[in-house]
Amino acid sequence: MAGPPAAAGQAPLAGGALALTAFALALGTFMQVLDGTIANVSLPTIAGNLGVSSDNSTWIVTAFAVANGVAVPLTGWLMGRFGVVRTFCTSVILFTIASFLCGIAWNLPSLIAFRILQGAVSGPMIPGSQALLIAIFPPHKRATALGIWSMTTLVAPIMGPILGGYISDNYHWSWIFLINVPFGLFCGFTCWRSLKSRETPTRKLPIDQVGLILLVVWVGALQIVLDLGKNDDWFASDRIVIATVIAAIGFVGWLIWELTDANPAVNLSLFGRRNFAIGTIAFCLGYAVFFANTLLLPLWLQTQMGYTATWAGLVAAPSGAVAVVLTPFIARISGKVDARLLATIAFASFGVSYYLRSGYTTYASFYDLMLPLLVQGIAMSTFFLAMLTISLDRIPPERLPSATGISNFARITAGSFAASIITTAWDRREALHQSRLSEAVGSGMPYRMAQNALTRMGLTDVQAAGAITRQMVGQAYLLASTDLFRLSAWLCLAMTVIVWFTRRPAPPSGPIAAD
Repeated sequence: MAGPPAAAGQAPLAGGALALTAFALALGTFMQVLDGTIANVSLPTIAGNLGVSSDNSTWIVTAFAVANGVAVPLTGWLMGRFGVVRTFCTSVILFTIASFLCGIAWNLPSLIAFRILQGAVSGPMIPGSQALLIAIFPPHKRATALGIWSMTTLVAPIMGPILGGYISDNYHWSWIFLINVPFGLFCGFTCWRSLKSRETPTRKLPIDQVGLILLVVWVGALQIVLDLGKNDDWFASDRIVIATVIAAIGFVGWLIWELTDANPAVNLSLFGRRNFAIGTIAFCLGYAVFFANTLLLPLWLQTQMGYTATWAGLVAAPSGAVAVVLTPFIARISGKVDARLLATIAFASFGVSYYLRSGYTTYASFYDLMLPLLVQGIAMSTFFLAMLTISLDRIPPERLPSATGISNFARITAGSFAASIITTAWDRREALHQSRLSEAVGSGMPYRMAQNALTRMGLTDVQAAGAITRQMVGQAYLLASTDLFRLSAWLCLAMTVIVWFTRRPAPPSGPIAAD
């Protein structure tokens, strides 16, 4: 595996220049990933401040996801046309400007418009930082580069809800966007100063306008289905049916066009490589399960356990701490260990973490809730590094930006899909369990015993009935959560098998070969 070709005769960076540049590149990744989650817990606050409903405020998240999802696959074309360094640094500066505009938005339409801009210009940030990190490290330390990248990518989604909740509770919501400004300026100018002399070769490439339009159409339609399907009762709604048909036809048309066009915006021929194809599938499935559970746990804690947004985020914080501690060690040994073994450890650790969560109760303490997340930290320290090593194995240097763009686009799409699936499944399992609990309790002896106990405590019959109903609802959501945690554990077990269909990645100094 190799990075994008730097200017002729350029050696990898070393010493303080390497450390500062690597930090700035990692900061770029951190900011972009952070902004994908930091607004989630702040939506009620933003909605109240702007005088809109919570349902409408979800477009703040969706707008960013759609624009980013469309922009990410274009990374390969942009970097081939303008150079990796120029594209990344420009993206960071434009992202910083868009963040400032989001912070000064005066109403919901303006905020949504600026979030679309923010998502669109941030597309090259993650693939660009990943490719440049690989390029500035010597070949025998590229595992360290991927370790740094994966650590920031995993910690940012955990920090997002914590930071967003804290800012919403203590400051104006606009600061969740304005905090990007100083860090974005530092990242952009530091990377340009250090890397402008190491620009990659550029070539004039025609813009695949048809492919781009089809991409916008099917990704946008799919995101509408994912975002509005739950509220519209999915396919009972004509709007969702129409959007689904448009997404399906658009995707098929886009797929045919990109496979036959001479200069496709997204080079799908990379999927002809076994490790890239299978590795990307496993990467997306694993990330989808991880993202779904990252969303489900704080949702349950906030709606059913009485946790604030800040404390719900703090439950997951230890997993990020474990990942930060372990990732440098894993990066050092990764060159000597089969990446498929590291991936197996990651999926197994995820599975154990989810299985432990399936034992949660409504009386679980903070420490009971936190302990399974410590196990997840082990998985986080190996997952991204192992899956990137597998999927980017033997990719030629000039095709690496395109490969990282496709990989990140697929991962983002899988995460969005998983978020919709997990929330819908949670509500439906809750309804199922509540109906079963209602049948079991009914108005017979169990119900009367509970009602009598509550009335002796001073409650009226109506209050007692309400208390019993609330308990049943809480238990139903608990059972729904544990069902999904258990299912996630089994899915992770299945994915340990998928990674072994790839071949062992070549060592960092190995030759680049076609499959």
